[in-house]
Amino acid sequence: MTRTAGPAAPDTARAKQARLEARLADLGSVVVAFSGGVDSAYLAVVAARVLGPRALAVTGDSASYPEFHRRQALGVARDFRLAHEIVPTHELDRHGYRANAGDRCFHCKTELYDTLTALARDRGFAAVADGANADDRGDYRPGRQAARDHGVASPLDECDLAKDEIRALARALGMAIWDAPASACLSSRIPHFTEVTAAALRQIERAEDAVRALGFHVFRVRHHGTLARLEFARDEMARALEPSLAGLLQDRLRDAGYHDVEIDPRGYRQGSLNEPLLLRPVT
Repeated sequence: MTRTAGPAAPDTARAKQARLEARLADLGSVVVAFSGGVDSAYLAVVAARVLGPRALAVTGDSASYPEFHRRQALGVARDFRLAHEIVPTHELDRHGYRANAGDRCFHCKTELYDTLTALARDRGFAAVADGANADDRGDYRPGRQAARDHGVASPLDECDLAKDEIRALARALGMAIWDAPASACLSSRIPHFTEVTAAALRQIERAEDAVRALGFHVFRVRHHGTLARLEFARDEMARALEPSLAGLLQDRLRDAGYHDVEIDPRGYRQGSLNEPLLLRPVT
C-alpha cells in the first residue's frame, strides 16, 4: 500500500512529537501495548521510526478483543512494516474481571501487563509502553493503576500529547486510521456488576458487526441481557431513526440474539455505563 502523508500537524504538536522521539530514544528498546486504536498505533509507528528493530508492537488477543480491531491493528502493522506479534491473554480466567465491578479494567490490564512485562523481560526489551494520552487524565481508568504497578511507561502522556494532536500527527504520517472512532474492549458494553461471559462478548460482537455493516461508524451496542440499547453519535442518530433503517436494525440485532432493541435518545457517550457509579479519575 502506498501511503500519502496528510497536512502538516500544528507546530506545537510537532514539537511534542520531537519530545516523544527523544523519550523513546532514551528508553532504548520498547514493547508497545498495541490495540490498533489511533493512540497506540501512532506510538508504535513513532517507536519503530526511532528504534527500528528495538521496538515491538504486541497485541493482546482475547474474547473481549473485537475482530474489527484486530484487522485494524494488522493493517497498521502491514502498512508501516512494524515488528508485530499477537499474544493470547486470559482475563476471563480472573474472577475480578468476570465480576465486572468498577475495577474491571484493572484486572484486564493486570493480565495484559503481566504478559507484556514477562515478554519484555524474556526478550531483553528495556520497557513496556502504553498509548495513554494527556486527555485520559480526567477520565476514570482503573487500568492506569495496573500500568503503574507494572512500571509501564506512557510516553504520549509524558509528552503532553492530547487526542486531537495525536490525530493530526497520525494524519501527517499517512496513517489511514487517524480519524478512527475511539475504541474499547467489548466488555465495556456490559453494565457493571453483570458478569462478563464469553457468550455475551460473542453476542455483542455479532451485533456491532451487524450495525457496522449498515454503514454506521460511531456507536455502541450496550448489552442488558435480552435487551440491546443502541447509542449512536449525534450526526448518525437521524439516520438510525429512519423507519426503514430502524426496522432493519431491530431485525439484525434480533438475529444476533437480542429479543428487544432500543435506541438511546441521549446518543453515544463514551463510558456511559460508568454513569451510575460514583467515580473519580485514576491519574
